Amino acid sequence: MKTPSSKGPRLFALFAAGVLLFNYPFLALFDRAATVLGIPVLYVYIFCAWGVLIALVAIVAERR
Repeated sequence: MKTPSSKGPRLFALFAAGVLLFNYPFLALFDRAATVLGIPVLYVYIFCAWGVLIALVAIVAERR
């Protein structure tokens, strides 16, 4: 018999976190004229948040 998987709710929670992270209020927080190593802060935020979400989805999807 199959055991119930908890992947579905976890993946949905990651989806909801992604929607919140890439929505207006959070993007507006990082839309500044400052730079990090010559890269605008908004771009650094977008790529770091994107990378973290991809890593978390990979961890959840590969977990047994």
